[in-house]
Amino acid sequence: MALVLQNIITISVNLADNVMLGAYSETALSGAAAVNQIQFVYQQLLLALGDGLVIFCSQYWGKKQTGPMKKIAAIAMYAAIFIAVVLFGLVSFFPYQAVGIFTTDGAIIEAGVSYLNVIRFTYLFFAITQILLATMRSVETVKIAFQLSVMTFFVNCGINYVLIFGHFGAPELGIVGAAIGTLTARIMEIIVLIFYIKKKDKKLQIRLSDYFSLDKQLAKDYTKITAPMVFTQGLWGVNTALQTAILGHMTATAIAANSAASTLFLLMKSTAVGAASTASIIIGKAIGVGDIEQVKSYAKRLQRLFIVIGVCSGIALFFLRVPFLSLYDLKQETMMMTNTFLIILSVVYVGMSYQMPTNNGIIRGGGNTMFVVKMDLISIWGIVIPLSLFMAFVVKASPAVVVCCLNADQIFKCVPAFLESHYGNWIRKLTRDDA
Repeated sequence: MALVLQNIITISVNLADNVMLGAYSETALSGAAAVNQIQFVYQQLLLALGDGLVIFCSQYWGKKQTGPMKKIAAIAMYAAIFIAVVLFGLVSFFPYQAVGIFTTDGAIIEAGVSYLNVIRFTYLFFAITQILLATMRSVETVKIAFQLSVMTFFVNCGINYVLIFGHFGAPELGIVGAAIGTLTARIMEIIVLIFYIKKKDKKLQIRLSDYFSLDKQLAKDYTKITAPMVFTQGLWGVNTALQTAILGHMTATAIAANSAASTLFLLMKSTAVGAASTASIIIGKAIGVGDIEQVKSYAKRLQRLFIVIGVCSGIALFFLRVPFLSLYDLKQETMMMTNTFLIILSVVYVGMSYQMPTNNGIIRGGGNTMFVVKMDLISIWGIVIPLSLFMAFVVKASPAVVVCCLNADQIFKCVPAFLESHYGNWIRKLTRDDA
């Protein structure tokens, strides 16, 4: 539950940003939405590094072996910092090209670059924070993540309100004000987290010196498990970013509509993300203990829970779209397009809520990372992207039809997820290893 609440609060920050930027100007909203696609891809890479850490470390935690856990945490931290530095360099040298991937509208590109010039400084802070939180999650310490999310929400929203609109005598900075709010929140987040780990962490007792020694064998093992996850999450992040790119090259209105719709969708999706993370910990810990029958039992019960979450959240998303849209000050055309997108996504959510936690939580948590890689390669790059590009630029279909195509994989991936989770190689491998 703490993981779910953490994700809800995290996405609520983006929701508040969107609402305030949408009230300021549609161009500002679209510019921030374009840049946030870069952030989203980056976040997926960090999520994979963190999930790999959790999968690996939770098995050691089940055996109460903390020494290897610290070494794995160091390996993950180095990888995250490397990605942060590379991304910072790329967007610093090629800011216009980076934003131009998502739109051809000059005003939106200019607004996006202004936002990117500030937001790029959050990348390093965000990387360190996410790996530290994953390290805490691997020893079942999750409340601090929720508490940090609450703090970030209030700090970010407060600064945004003051600097976007110029309240209380502050300068009216618009989209740059939103970026400053995010940067300030990230800095405060990492300071509080480091203080917590230093003073309150009694389970792992990780210290700065633990990051100065690397174990080559553990590095190889971690890479073997995590590399396919990084590849898969990166592909999924690029797929999501391409949704904005495709829609942005169809019409400028679609960028703002997609940003508004996606924010509420991601807010609802936080329940599925939390379910996947929780399932990964539960399955990993059960495997570490060596109780294979318990692993199978957990897998079946978790899937029933995923279906219930999906149906309830899909219905909630459908009915919440009306009061949600009333928060925005958008053009009538943009408002109608956002409403259509949300209706489509309320159906998509049901399938996504089952297949994503099953694949990323149960199957991947059980060690079969290659199944998820192969399925995503086929579904995203073999079907979804080619179909969406064809419908958008050859058939000239409406943005609503293209959104259906871009999210079709969330439905048809349910069947292979079910088959693999019940009869797949990972279960047979666990049974053989146990024997």
